Amino acid sequence: MRKTPRKIIVYAVGILLGGLIGGIIYYRFNPAASAVFPKCPFLLITGLKCPGCGSQRAIHALLHFDFGGAFGHNALLLISLPYIALLLVGYMIRYARPQSAFFLRIQRTAIIWTYFALVVVFWISRNILGF
Repeated sequence: MRKTPRKIIVYAVGILLGGLIGGIIYYRFNPAASAVFPKCPFLLITGLKCPGCGSQRAIHALLHFDFGGAFGHNALLLISLPYIALLLVGYMIRYARPQSAFFLRIQRTAIIWTYFALVVVFWISRNILGF
């Protein structure tokens, strides 16, 4: 089924609007000081930090151009941003042109396993070394 240009534009505008609204919320409200933002269930149950712990605070810090603070809250998120951006571009290209090989190049098995290993190492090191 071929996607029409109009559908592509509607989806893109929806994603951009959602990102803008989310960005405004994260810019305006500090997740560390607001009860509106959810707390990590893994941290609450085990007392250990998951790989995503601190991501909300890191996003808040990034939106305020506090890169050191963002790195301190969740270094993995900061390091992952270029790959996340590349994946978003890949999904848009894949959606617009399903025959494009770009998405397959950035979603290779070796890349996925390497990123998984990075997440596991980060998860262990932040709980053992306090990183």
